[in-house]
Amino acid sequence: MRVAIAGFGTIGRVVGRALDRGIEGLELVAVSARDADKAKRAMSGYAKPVPVLPLARLAEVADIIAECAPAAAFSETAVPALTAGRILVTVSGAGLLAHPEVVDLARRHGGRIILATGALVGLDMVRAAAEGTIAEVRIVTRKHPRTLAGAPYVEQNRIDLDAIRTATRVFEGSAREGAAAFPANVNVAAALGLAGIGPDATRLEVWADPAMTTNRHTVIVKSDSAQVEMTIDNVPSEENPRTGKITALSMIAALRGLTAPLRVGT
Repeated sequence: MRVAIAGFGTIGRVVGRALDRGIEGLELVAVSARDADKAKRAMSGYAKPVPVLPLARLAEVADIIAECAPAAAFSETAVPALTAGRILVTVSGAGLLAHPEVVDLARRHGGRIILATGALVGLDMVRAAAEGTIAEVRIVTRKHPRTLAGAPYVEQNRIDLDAIRTATRVFEGSAREGAAAFPANVNVAAALGLAGIGPDATRLEVWADPAMTTNRHTVIVKSDSAQVEMTIDNVPSEENPRTGKITALSMIAALRGLTAPLRVGT
């Protein structure tokens, strides 16, 4: 299957290297990036460098679009891919919540959306519990204040992140509200909402904690089949601390699962 990468930044370059090294049944055929020259330089060590194309053209050459672009470009990537009946693999739960119409677009044109969620533990359990009755789903995210810089909620409320000296709760609300408030920070909350009782019923707290060296997510689920509390500490990417290193690996694992003879997890 032919794969194109939409967005060749922190996540996209890691995914690209994995595909170039070889994943059985998959072939990298194109990438898209705002800076084509920079993207070409990033492929200088590739065994098989590929063309840099506009987002809208990726669906012309690929069966699978690996969506690794900034949240603002989600629709620009998803719409042409799904209209062409392609498989869209994305890490942007926030993008899906902001553009729910893409699900119907996939349905009408025979496309498919896969939300890669390896950055959050336990979603298989949450999906299973959702087949029964879930009473509560809550996620508490703790990050260093600097990783929240530029978030719409921070800017709109004029939160001085540099002034935060102790752990401070900066947001509490639904996963849907959180995804809009912190589109680059809480994709995990959006994914949790989509897996379980919905983004409006899923509760989210965001804490700015200067003591944090990881991105920590604690999930609490109460249901008729399981009572669970689980915590994951994701190591931030050196290039972009807002993104955990495991995010790109989650995308790679999702792509590998499309062609692997054995797939573990629902």
